[in-house]
Amino acid sequence: MRTYSKNIRVLKIALGLLLSVTLLQVRGQAPQFSQFYAAPLYLAPSFAGATDGSRLVMNYRNQWPSIPGAFVTYAFSFDHYFHKYNSGVGVLLFRDQAGSGRLANTQGGLVYSYNFKLNHTWTMRPGLQFLYAQRTVDFHRHIFGDQLTLDEILPNTNVPNPLERVGYFDASSSLLVYSPDTWMGFAVDNLMMPNQSMTGEESRIPMKFSAFGGYRITYGGRFSQQVPESISLALLYKNQGKFNQIDFGAYWSKDPISLGLLYRGIPLFNNRIHGLSNNDALVVTGGLRTNNLRIAYSYDFTISRLINSTAGAHEISLIFQFNQGAPNKKQGAIPCPDGQL
Repeated sequence: MRTYSKNIRVLKIALGLLLSVTLLQVRGQAPQFSQFYAAPLYLAPSFAGATDGSRLVMNYRNQWPSIPGAFVTYAFSFDHYFHKYNSGVGVLLFRDQAGSGRLANTQGGLVYSYNFKLNHTWTMRPGLQFLYAQRTVDFHRHIFGDQLTLDEILPNTNVPNPLERVGYFDASSSLLVYSPDTWMGFAVDNLMMPNQSMTGEESRIPMKFSAFGGYRITYGGRFSQQVPESISLALLYKNQGKFNQIDFGAYWSKDPISLGLLYRGIPLFNNRIHGLSNNDALVVTGGLRTNNLRIAYSYDFTISRLINSTAGAHEISLIFQFNQGAPNKKQGAIPCPDGQL
């Protein structure tokens, strides 16, 4: 039994080492939010100034909580719409931390969008973001091969010489087109393809391409005592390097409640090398809103082969609007589920 226990301990240590090495070498697959329209400036800079005044957004995501320190993501943004200049300006702060070695990516950026009225129905919003990012890691929290024995983890190791932090500048651009019931757009992130290597070699971040859109159906509310209801169909496609992903689903809303169900994966295309299905998660979302405040919670049910190992993902979003413009100055509201309150 003693030998068996030692072998299990070494196996766990080896798996932890493998996770740490994998996280240090990952090159694509940017962090994501299941409530992607509740993180508007992270999705696309065109959403800056999407309300008629000021907006404060906070997001929190804990992915795979059964794996200690796996993936935790925070985002904070503030944006304001200037009616006189048809412009939206914002700031986005973002941090993603992964693994017991605290591999982290911290970003801060300025966001700008401009509002074009194409006609009485359609509006176009191009957007830009410029950011500075810093990637950090605590190598002293990692376990290296010369520390492993059958009985214990040795305290001393030859820690490698890579940098413990690296910084770089980057940029994003996007375009959003919408009508009272329809929206569509695309975004390109990592335009500068910065080098994020912490070992002195070259490890360029590949550009990330996103396409999103949807359609809202509104019904009810024909009489003064009735509250109108809506069903919104939403889709998000992302490509970065060899990584592809689709999120699609539907939201039902009747103030003050909203509910959503989304699927993440690419069901018709399997992994060519291992023959695995590209199914990731089913996402259930619930939210409450008032005139100025919206708070929502979502849970990701893992449906991949990791179904018994991850404990899914928890996500919370909060959107607060204030300093809204006069009714006669209102711009056309973006109909996506979290584009308006």
